[in-house]
Amino acid sequence: MGRLFGTDGVRGVANEELTPLLAMQLGQAGAYVLTKEKEHKPTIMVGCDTRISGDMLANALMAGACSVGANAVYVGVVPTPAVAYLTRKYKVDAGVVISASHNPVEFNGIKFFDGNGYKLPDSLEDEIEQLIRSGMEGVKFPTGSRVGKIKYRTDAREEYINHAIQSIPVDLSEMKIVVDCAEGASYYTSVEALKELGAQVVAIHNNPDGTNINANCGSTHMEELMARVVYEKAQVGLAFDGDADRLLAVDETGKQVDGDQIMAIIGNHMKNNKTLKDDTIVATVMSNLGFFLMGEKEQIKMEQTKVGDRYVLERMKEIGANLGGEQSGHIIFLDENTTGDGLLSALHLLQVMVETGKPLSELSTIMEVLPQALVNAKVPNHKKESYMEYPEIAQAISTLTEKFAGEGRVLIRPSGTEPLVRVMIEGKNQTQIEEEAKKLAALIQEVML
Repeated sequence: MGRLFGTDGVRGVANEELTPLLAMQLGQAGAYVLTKEKEHKPTIMVGCDTRISGDMLANALMAGACSVGANAVYVGVVPTPAVAYLTRKYKVDAGVVISASHNPVEFNGIKFFDGNGYKLPDSLEDEIEQLIRSGMEGVKFPTGSRVGKIKYRTDAREEYINHAIQSIPVDLSEMKIVVDCAEGASYYTSVEALKELGAQVVAIHNNPDGTNINANCGSTHMEELMARVVYEKAQVGLAFDGDADRLLAVDETGKQVDGDQIMAIIGNHMKNNKTLKDDTIVATVMSNLGFFLMGEKEQIKMEQTKVGDRYVLERMKEIGANLGGEQSGHIIFLDENTTGDGLLSALHLLQVMVETGKPLSELSTIMEVLPQALVNAKVPNHKKESYMEYPEIAQAISTLTEKFAGEGRVLIRPSGTEPLVRVMIEGKNQTQIEEEAKKLAALIQEVML
């Protein structure tokens, strides 16, 4: 059996792979490991996105936490970054988010934050996993008054909105903004925050029913938002994912603006205002080559990490950076929160637009986006890490790497959250790189299935 935790917590099809029993065990083991050195009765804050399976898994997890003597505070449907922020603000011992982010409704996930609002290091996840595999060996289950209890709070989302608009109190009264909430956790928080700052908001996909999260909407399906921005003659479109920890944008002409471009725009503005610490941005190896070329031109230092916002965050903490993120729109502003935050990203971007008076189409020319092709190969989940052990795959990757040397690059990596191996090729000719990426992905799929 493979590792339970992926790059973003424990993920799987709800009620099949991620069962209420596993959620309860994660609640028990997580509460025990994260709070075992506390002398007081520990408290864990729990929030979820809009998936129908959220309540089922949240309640199972909280039951598990209560069974080892921890209290739980359930804040209901809120963005992932809200849980990270509130965990820290209320000085609880840990936070948990029930969400599968941008994945379809049948999936769900469980991710933990420590008491400081940071995602857990591998070592702590391994400890939680080991405890579950051992059948909670050595854990004493309390009885009587020492059993934990659950408290329900409905005001948490307002606290998060207030934090965001106090952090970036930009006047949006001249702005018309189309917001795609992905039928997810931002359906209330993003719309209310923008309205409170004076924006004229056109909200789409903000009527979650438990089953429509990410369905042809949000940051993974931008077509409707792109068309709507042009139709509404809006200045900008904002697209969140299911748990609202990522943001992509659309300029006034209907063109998509990705995470690299958003970081380039905001990072350059911060540098000019002397608020970009050490003139440094932390990005991943998947960021566009054009992003790194922009860094050279604007004299912004670029740090590269493995893919995954947790690795970006680790590097940011190591070097004291305050801006980092991914092309997919996970952007971390460490001065204001401890994880990717779609709402903060949106407000920072809007602030640049307001302060410079420039349209987003002009701001995004700060970097040239070089052609990229990304093709997924579907493979068995337990095999995805070992693709290089197949000689024909290793040979094909080596040949392709030589072919693009000097004027592009080839990057292959297993998905941290899905049964996929991702093939990314960057080069000058879109048709050629798409052809090669499809060919290699087909080979990987065929050999590994």
